[in-house]
Amino acid sequence: MKSIDAFNFSNQRVLLRVDYNVPLNENFEATDITRIVRTRKTIGKIIEDGGSIILMSHLGRPKGEANDKYSLRHIVSTVSEVLGRPVQFAGDVLSEEAAKMAADMKPGDIILLENLRFHAEEEKGDVEFAKQIARLGDVYVNDAFGTAHREHASTATVARCFPGKAFAGYLMYEEVMSLEKVLNEPDRPFTAIIGGSKVSTKINILTNLLPKVDNLIVGGGLSYTFLAAMGLKIGNSLYEPDMLPVAKEILDKVNATAGTNFYCRVDSICGDKFGDDANVLIPADNNIPDGWEGLDIGPKTQRNIAQILKNSDTILWNGPVGVFELEKFSQGTKSVAISVAAATLTGAYSVIGGGDSIAAINKYNLGDYVSYISTGGGAMLEYLEGKVLPGVAALNEME
Repeated sequence: MKSIDAFNFSNQRVLLRVDYNVPLNENFEATDITRIVRTRKTIGKIIEDGGSIILMSHLGRPKGEANDKYSLRHIVSTVSEVLGRPVQFAGDVLSEEAAKMAADMKPGDIILLENLRFHAEEEKGDVEFAKQIARLGDVYVNDAFGTAHREHASTATVARCFPGKAFAGYLMYEEVMSLEKVLNEPDRPFTAIIGGSKVSTKINILTNLLPKVDNLIVGGGLSYTFLAAMGLKIGNSLYEPDMLPVAKEILDKVNATAGTNFYCRVDSICGDKFGDDANVLIPADNNIPDGWEGLDIGPKTQRNIAQILKNSDTILWNGPVGVFELEKFSQGTKSVAISVAAATLTGAYSVIGGGDSIAAINKYNLGDYVSYISTGGGAMLEYLEGKVLPGVAALNEME
């Protein structure tokens, strides 16, 4: 996969796939511009080279039909403001208006196409639709890692219309290289912290990471399924009874995998209900009495994790270890965030991903103290599972 550093875009019309699927409020105003901000570096390189840019993205789930609720026209002014450059709205990708605007572009011009998912062919990866998209540009750049796990026309099929002229934007390239580093070339010891609510959503990640890591730490709600599988009392804690055999199978694999340490919580901060008005209990041992549910890792577990991270050279964190949205049960996730940042400052390489993990890092103003924050969402999860992402594969084919 070639980075855009390998090409000079002078006098080239660049078809740039971005992920501007940003949240909008009732007034169609973007409430989080992170995804737009993260494309500035790629756009800056192309413009400085003397190229022009045709931005294309999706927004929401319009199900193959035009719907003004999901129109990208709503964010044109926001994109212009974030990029610090004028952006023109070009309308539907198949329209004569879009074709004419693309043909008339001069170096430095930027246009934004209408939501690609207004056409059902986009999500089907339709070849003819991809060819219609490709007619607008001279070069293809994909900077939308967040959609790289979708084999859609604009994320995979269209790349094959540009042999020798298909590149990864800086965001895409950095996402892939960061995940490749932690998964396949980590400095050791390598520690992965996997949180979240359910084993069922993380089973493939846990299975794929087991032979790769030195330390595997499970937190969040999914840890109670493991504790139940170990025969411990979990009270009213969230767990998945049907996943108990899977949890036991993973524990058996841990025992059979030389050199991998598995860590689950050794104590819990419990509530008698889910809410900030809950009464709090920290059981003396790792058994939770009936009527109580574990909502955070306890102080012993926090200290254990801090020590493990202090001695780690590579850290991957996906998913909070407690219900950090509730102040009474936020200390565990805050402790992990601080420990990851502290380890990074002393030389560890850290990658954080998943919406809640990113929210936690940002909540505690530690974003500048980790090595890389992945905005990939579902794409990151599938990469961690060991799956081949169609958007990445298509770029690799075009090398």
